[in-house]
Amino acid sequence: MTRFNTPQAARIAVAIPCYRVTRHVLKVIAAVPECVTTIYAVDDACPDGSGQWIRTHCKDPRVQVLTHPANQGVGGAVVTAYCRAMLDGMDIVVKVDGDGQMDPRLLPMFVQPILNGRADYTKGNRFYRPESVTGMPAVRLFGNAMLSFVTKLSCGYWSVMDPTNGYTAIHVRVLHELPLEKLERRYFFETDMLFRLNTVRAVIKDIPMDSVYADEQSHLRVSKVIPEFLAKHSSRLWRRYVYSYLVRDFNPGTIYSVVGVLMLLGGSIFGLARWIESAISGTPASSGTVMLAALPILIGIQCLVAFLHHDVASAPTEPLSTILGDIAFKTGTATSAGEPQLGDGNGSPTGETAETLSRHPLIHHCADSGGTARL
Repeated sequence: MTRFNTPQAARIAVAIPCYRVTRHVLKVIAAVPECVTTIYAVDDACPDGSGQWIRTHCKDPRVQVLTHPANQGVGGAVVTAYCRAMLDGMDIVVKVDGDGQMDPRLLPMFVQPILNGRADYTKGNRFYRPESVTGMPAVRLFGNAMLSFVTKLSCGYWSVMDPTNGYTAIHVRVLHELPLEKLERRYFFETDMLFRLNTVRAVIKDIPMDSVYADEQSHLRVSKVIPEFLAKHSSRLWRRYVYSYLVRDFNPGTIYSVVGVLMLLGGSIFGLARWIESAISGTPASSGTVMLAALPILIGIQCLVAFLHHDVASAPTEPLSTILGDIAFKTGTATSAGEPQLGDGNGSPTGETAETLSRHPLIHHCADSGGTARL
């Protein structure tokens, strides 16, 4: 098992969405390292009764079973675990699927960059090493590569690959800054998480991992989700551009993009109009007319390339959790060790943190859910 250094005050939780995973979930729980404080197993209205199965057969005292009365999807299950972790005063939450395709023993690799203050959010990357994709079907490999590029555009994290990888870890300080109630609840959850993290300027790092394929069947219908994914990516690309380049900031990237689009559209419209006119009249366009159409198009393309370069270079580099920790320390809400006060040592939020949690729209739902049980 990979070793790592963890402060004694660090409280690490693992979130396991449970939906038809009774054949694997007990092995997943058994493989969770001892450094983990709490394991949240979220029964997402599983028809196989995953929650009751865990209550009956699992003896690990770290496990809490959270139950949804109706299926909410993987995103809904993870958000429920996030809210519970915030209530319990956790520091880091690691999300691991319950189907056995993610090795919990890799958890130290995901947690260490966050503990070291080098990242706010870590996620698995099955494309990091050529050996890792040896067993991946060619169609899935190509599809993930294309999806990764589209996600880079819409979310702004150009160094991130394998966006649908669900093996993730996040600092709880960052969770406080995210609109958890707005996160996608189903298959688009991981991508929407990247978009939301970019809006708060969180730092993300990929963690190399191998691809593992068990006997679980995917419930994803490609023909149905492709149009939906394209629409959601387009929406987030536009929203990210407006927020990052028009609302929150006005920078050289704004100028590059606006000038580039105007030049490209102007040159294209002028050239098309002259071409139609030439075709109707039968008179070839002059070289000057051609240049008047081509020059704006070339300048527009160069401006858009410059904008793309600016967007890649503007990725966040200073972890948000570190900034928030400094603010907490300066405002007197930190402990003697310099860490924000997340709880009273027994998993209960106290002081200013409790007041903040009480205002979160999802906290009351998590606190009042009747399906919570500690094993």
